[in-house]
Amino acid sequence: MKRFIRKGIPANLRKTCWMAVSGAEQCRKNSALSYQQLRGKIENSQISETIKIDLPRTFPDNIFFLNEKQLPNMLYNVLATFAHQNSEVGYCQGLNYIAGLILLVTKDETATFWLLKTLVEHLLPKYYVVTMSGLLTDLDVVNDLVQKHEPTVHRHINNIGMPWAMGTTKWFICIFADVLPTETVLRIWDCLFYEGSKILFRVALALIKLHKLEILETTDLSELMTVFKNMRNHPRVIDCHGFMHGAYQVGK
Repeated sequence: MKRFIRKGIPANLRKTCWMAVSGAEQCRKNSALSYQQLRGKIENSQISETIKIDLPRTFPDNIFFLNEKQLPNMLYNVLATFAHQNSEVGYCQGLNYIAGLILLVTKDETATFWLLKTLVEHLLPKYYVVTMSGLLTDLDVVNDLVQKHEPTVHRHINNIGMPWAMGTTKWFICIFADVLPTETVLRIWDCLFYEGSKILFRVALALIKLHKLEILETTDLSELMTVFKNMRNHPRVIDCHGFMHGAYQVGK
């Protein structure tokens, strides 16, 4: 199963596979309330307004969001329902990109809700709470991994003075959505839903290794941030098959 998923789940099977391998389908079955019942409990107007403000910023250039009027409404329903049933997280910027991409894949409001819930509450715990303790812990892990596998790069970044949170927070908070090409992101998520968050570290380290020379050529923070921002345009990142193969060689 792992070998097949790492090669990429076919687009027409992604919804079914993600629901099955992530535990989202079991979560749905175990819930005392259905998604429709949970959606009926939306009542916090402040959360609702915050979500509505963010909706136009979610994939503004994506042809599907532009052409299908129902998708923004479905996305609002998912985000508002999730926020109201999880008071610890509520609504956090970044969730719109994650839920938006899931919705583009599944075209199913109910499946999107359960997959989002599984990601936030089980696969990436404490990423989206106020303290972001889970996220900060994982950023420390990235720091340690780069120091171990690419000490020259680690030393250079530290000398320039870039906190790892500045360069990599968006990678993790959006799970690379709105950071890397969509097809590459979907391949990462295939593995995330089955194998868990360790794939995020492999991807982060693969990106650093792939851009090692560009990083070492930078002389100030502005140049370094530009390298991080442009990582999505590297031909080997756009080639999702080659990139994912490379990510799984990291650390071997």
